[in-house]
Amino acid sequence: MPEIIGKLKNRLSKTRDALFGGLKSLVGGRKLDEELFEEIEDVLIQGDLGINTVLELMEFVRKEVKAKGINNSDEVLSLIKQKIEDILKENCEPLKLISGQLNVIMVVGVNGVGKTTSIAKLANKFKKDGKRVLLGAADTFRAAAIEQLEEWAGRLGIEVIKQQEGSDPAAVAFDALKAAQSRKADVLIIDTAGRLQTKKNLMEEIKKIKRVISREMSGAPHEVLLVLDATTGQNAISQAKLFNEALELTGIILTKLDGTAKGGIIVPIVNELGIPVKFIGVGEGIEDLYEFDPAKFSEALFDAEGGMN
Repeated sequence: MPEIIGKLKNRLSKTRDALFGGLKSLVGGRKLDEELFEEIEDVLIQGDLGINTVLELMEFVRKEVKAKGINNSDEVLSLIKQKIEDILKENCEPLKLISGQLNVIMVVGVNGVGKTTSIAKLANKFKKDGKRVLLGAADTFRAAAIEQLEEWAGRLGIEVIKQQEGSDPAAVAFDALKAAQSRKADVLIIDTAGRLQTKKNLMEEIKKIKRVISREMSGAPHEVLLVLDATTGQNAISQAKLFNEALELTGIILTKLDGTAKGGIIVPIVNELGIPVKFIGVGEGIEDLYEFDPAKFSEALFDAEGGMN
């Protein structure tokens, strides 16, 4: 466990240093006044917490300072940490996996966010837990997408259900579902085309995949997960809004947190959209996907004792 904790802290160091390192250096020994609060707001906005979330957070801080008669600026850090943790906990929900039946997971997201790699990491996690996993290659617009999924599946010893490039994605999803049912699989993960969320006709095709799955299996898909790249900052929120409107997302996988100083984007995603973050990606390795734990995440960001299982 200490190894995992240390690894997480290390991978989140860019965000921690930029965001909370900046706050620590700012508040140390300062007088609690409006000038300080405005400077704190600037640091939080630069960390990509988003204007609406920052205003809400600072309103909480101001009220607490006044109500409790706080005059030590260092205590403001504890208030910020507390509020961020509360926001993340409010919409926290683990992945829904029902034992004894097939669980269907749709994974969506634009190109370049780490979608296929995240699918491989999820599949690896499930397989290590003793579950039988199948993959559905419904990203039929790019031959490279099918090949990449097959490459990962080959390494993991997992079967991929596919058709030729250019095939109907919903037909692939249908075949994958039937194969998973006949093979008595525990988990079916369906990859979908990485496309711009603003392309209406392409988004309609993803909605069709979901409709086909729902028609063929009651209650499915059990999860619709959006993969977001943390390095894209506020653009990640616009992606999430549009995908959520189209598909009613059940959760988010936030990738590349190790490569950005703006990992604070996780807070407005949860706060403004009400969509739980279920996994975070903090590296390229097959094991570098962690189930999201709000308390341990905020502890790691504040460089206190903590980590993530």
